[in-house]
Amino acid sequence: MGEVSDKTHYVVQVGSKGRVVLPAEVREAMGLREGDRLLLRWREEGTLELVSFREVAHRARGLLKGLAPGVNLVDELIRDRREEARKEDLE
Repeated sequence: MGEVSDKTHYVVQVGSKGRVVLPAEVREAMGLREGDRLLLRWREEGTLELVSFREVAHRARGLLKGLAPGVNLVDELIRDRREEARKEDLE
C-alpha cells in the first residue's frame, strides 16, 4: 500500500443510496481500483473501520500456522488428492 501524506482525517459526505466517495489520495494509498471489495466493520463505540480484502487476506496469512506443527498441510492435501485420482484411474 502507498502512504497517505500527513493527512489522516477526511470529510466525506453520504450521497444518494448511502454512497460515500473515498478521496483519491486514500484510494491510491490503499491500492483500490473500481470494483474492489472492502470490509466495513462497525465498532460498538460508534466508529467504522474500512479494510480492503487484500489487507484482510494479508492479516489472515499464517493465522492457523502452528495448529499442526511439523506437518505441511499443503503437501498432505496434494498427496491425498493424488491418491484419490490414482484410485479413480484404476476403477
